[in-house]
Amino acid sequence: MRSGIHPAYGPVVFRDRAAGFAFLTRSTLAARTDAPTVAWEDGNVYPVFDVEISSASHPFYTGQLRIVDSAGRVERFRRRYERRETR
Repeated sequence: MRSGIHPAYGPVVFRDRAAGFAFLTRSTLAARTDAPTVAWEDGNVYPVFDVEISSASHPFYTGQLRIVDSAGRVERFRRRYERRETR
């Protein structure tokens, strides 16, 4: 990598306030100096960024995803637009 052209890459905490879930990872957002900070479980202080949806609150991952009854829709379409035989 060329030096001086890449943003800083360091540890950051992403927090989902709706689910009360947070995780520590690495990101280029660590270079932002205006970010609030939080003390993590290991005793160190990291920048924190709030996210609206994470794996802890997304309906697909939590099992609350509603399945649409597509079979019923198809049958209704066929009944409505099927050709009627003439005798």
